[in-house]
Amino acid sequence: MPGIDKNLTFHPLNIAILTISDTRTLETDASGALLAKRLQAAGHQLEDRQIVRDDIPAIRHQVKLWAEDERVDVILSTGGTGFMERDLTPEAVRPMLDREMDGFAVLFHLASQQTVGISTLQSRALAGQIGNSFIFCLPGSPGACSDGWDMVLALELDSRHRPCSLAGVIPRLMHVCV
Repeated sequence: MPGIDKNLTFHPLNIAILTISDTRTLETDASGALLAKRLQAAGHQLEDRQIVRDDIPAIRHQVKLWAEDERVDVILSTGGTGFMERDLTPEAVRPMLDREMDGFAVLFHLASQQTVGISTLQSRALAGQIGNSFIFCLPGSPGACSDGWDMVLALELDSRHRPCSLAGVIPRLMHVCV
């Protein structure tokens, strides 16, 4: 049966958070703060946290820096996944992906549908792999970030999850899923 096996060793991941917004600051970024709090409470390491404007070159620049940084295992982005003119996160990130994780959007929408109903269709959540790093692009609302972390990412990023966790695909942790 799938779930967390508490008999196994927890291996923390190094996670960076990118908030994509033209208006937020670190002080007003409730979504980034929520993700930082959740990942640290789960035992992971907050490697870095930045805010960039809704601009394709700015988004790609920061994602590229982290994807090339051996210390960053996972990038969580929040914001820019809707249908407003300035929502550019999928357009910025998708061309950078070596592999897209189609199942993330499916599971995110199933989780989100429980809290916001059909309004989940207004999100273009996205995930995939860039080199050895993984990126998960969540909507910008704290509620969506809560749904994404609590109902999907908290389990998928926990190395004790069985039958396997994404942690086992990260080069330094490939021994986790054998």
